[in-house]
Amino acid sequence: MTQRHGLALPASLTDEIRDCGYFPELIAGALAQAVGDEVIEHHLVHHEATFNHEEIQRHLTVLAVTPTRLVVGHTDENEAPGEPGQALTTTESVALSGITAVSLSQVVSHPQHYGSRRAKVVETWLTIGWGSLRRIDLEPASCGDPTCEADHGLTGMLSADDLTVRISAAADGESKVRDLIAFGTVLQLTTGRNR
Repeated sequence: MTQRHGLALPASLTDEIRDCGYFPELIAGALAQAVGDEVIEHHLVHHEATFNHEEIQRHLTVLAVTPTRLVVGHTDENEAPGEPGQALTTTESVALSGITAVSLSQVVSHPQHYGSRRAKVVETWLTIGWGSLRRIDLEPASCGDPTCEADHGLTGMLSADDLTVRISAAADGESKVRDLIAFGTVLQLTTGRNR
């Protein structure tokens, strides 16, 4: 259990971080430092592997909701050939009142049977925006006339996309999909109340 100012991270969070087997003391320590004396009310741990040429690199994201903030922790391997192993850990703190959007997308198998055991959420994404990053998707504009060759400029969409977490049943397990849905729902309700 990681101690911080006389308080401890929730045992369930500490256990999840430890179960990932990926620098648990470093990750728990960085999170405890960022959270300070606040209580963690809800959390999500997502461990993923990415493939980079001939090696596998691990990445761990920890999301924690306190009464006033969303604390986001990211830890990556930072290996360099011929040098001792390194890890890069970053924590970011966002006021709940500063979160501008929380989007929860779910891919459901057998949607015609929703509400029964036959329908399952097989993949889900949680996207959280707070105005730090914006993404612009541009495409050529058209007038609707398929024979028109005039240049109508560009059209596009501007969206806040500060953080996206994707979890699938195939890669992460059904329980992690449920965890992401539960966390996303709590965050939607919490940020809605803080307006």
